[in-house]
Amino acid sequence: MSENSEIKSAEEGRDGSLGRRRRWVIAVAVGAAVLATAGVGASMVIKSPAQVAAEADAPQEDVLTATVEHRVLVSSVITRGEVKAGQSVNVSPQVSGGGEGAAAGPVITKMAVKAQDVLKNGQVLLEVSGRPVFVLKGKLPVYRDLRPGSTGDDVKQLQKALRDLGHGTGSDANGTFGAGTKSALNSFYTAVGYDPLPAQDDDGEALKAAGDTVKSAERALEDAKDARDAANSGSDGGSDGGADGDAEGGAAGDEAAATDAGTGSDLQKSVDRAAEDLRDARTAYAEAQAKSGPMFPAGEAVFLESFPARVNAVQGSVGSKVSGTVMTVSAGKLMVQAYVPEYQKGLLRAGQKVQIYSELSGVSARAKVSLVAETQTVPGQNSSGSNSGGGQGSGESSGGGGGASSGQSGYLVQITPDKALDTQLTGQDVRLTIEAASTGGKALVVPITAITSGADGKTVVTVVSKSGGEKRVEVRPGTTGDGFVAVVPAEKDALAAGDKVVTGVKK
Repeated sequence: MSENSEIKSAEEGRDGSLGRRRRWVIAVAVGAAVLATAGVGASMVIKSPAQVAAEADAPQEDVLTATVEHRVLVSSVITRGEVKAGQSVNVSPQVSGGGEGAAAGPVITKMAVKAQDVLKNGQVLLEVSGRPVFVLKGKLPVYRDLRPGSTGDDVKQLQKALRDLGHGTGSDANGTFGAGTKSALNSFYTAVGYDPLPAQDDDGEALKAAGDTVKSAERALEDAKDARDAANSGSDGGSDGGADGDAEGGAAGDEAAATDAGTGSDLQKSVDRAAEDLRDARTAYAEAQAKSGPMFPAGEAVFLESFPARVNAVQGSVGSKVSGTVMTVSAGKLMVQAYVPEYQKGLLRAGQKVQIYSELSGVSARAKVSLVAETQTVPGQNSSGSNSGGGQGSGESSGGGGGASSGQSGYLVQITPDKALDTQLTGQDVRLTIEAASTGGKALVVPITAITSGADGKTVVTVVSKSGGEKRVEVRPGTTGDGFVAVVPAEKDALAAGDKVVTGVKK
């Protein structure tokens, strides 16, 4: 065999071996495919009894359910409010009248208190242009200076404030500024370390002049009496001489007696007139004396309804000129004011329970709604009707700290705590949870989403049984709150705590 033939035979042998291997691999692959196909077919044919039963029923939608509860349901309104005192006063000193102090403008010459100080009745707050500004107990705002002889309710208030401080007003009638009230006012000013301002700004000249008039009238009356008495004495002597003489002398004596009688009559008239002048002079002096003494300047007092009171803030400083409010003080029981929109206002009424909570201090307290305003407040409107005096220490006072002058708007809701609030809460913004409605006792409660209305107008819930069945139960809805509603089944025992009700469908 030639060399070429041997090479060809070798190549053919290798090709035959490779072909046999390929055919074997293909056969194995085909067999695997056949077996896999057979397995899939078997799996489609062979099923468990449960699977067969499940596939026999129509496919069901998955539903969301909730458990019917038996509890007290409370509907709450949650809002914010500010803790304020029953009365808040902005102290705005002003110089009243003319004079050097008025020309220079009011200047703070002493600051007697600081922020957060507790105030007592009769305490001096500050000094303006050398004059004190103090607090007294009373509800009526100062609106005028009070002088001896003044009468009215404001005088009565001053008298009571002085008596409360231990300065008796003597026998003065209530509401009449008399000698006893003058004495009490002098005593009070001495106690706080100041001299009272005189009621008459004339250094006592009017009273002095009235006194001089009385003295002159007294002397004139005395002189008139002396002249009359002297004339009467001479007349008696003339009458005696006429009686002892002869007839001619007696006639002359009678003539002289007649003359003396006329003169005596004139002199008596002079005495009477002098006496009348003295009475008038004494009356004028009494009036001048009644008007003299200390006065009570409106600008030096701030009346607060109760004590102890508090200094909320101090804006002024010693040496600075007074411009507007220099200090804010408050008195009375702390309360909370909130402003709610119209949709919440309809849910609120006086007497509802409130939970007050301060996130800043962690303090909580129970309270009640004491007032829900019927009219809406807009920014810049003061709903409380503030009152202001017109003097050096006049205070703009408002109940509950004023209306919406700070920019608040809505319907004012006033909250009164069951017990006195901690004073550290003054001015704080707090959270209010107001119990707008309640079931009173325990009731069946379901989520609002469980309530549906049918075409027949009935309100129902759908109850899901343990076996998965569904039943529509007619109910009467009641109080709602926090996403739940209290319900009463139309048929007794048709619904119970622990039942499952449909609230929605899974998507």
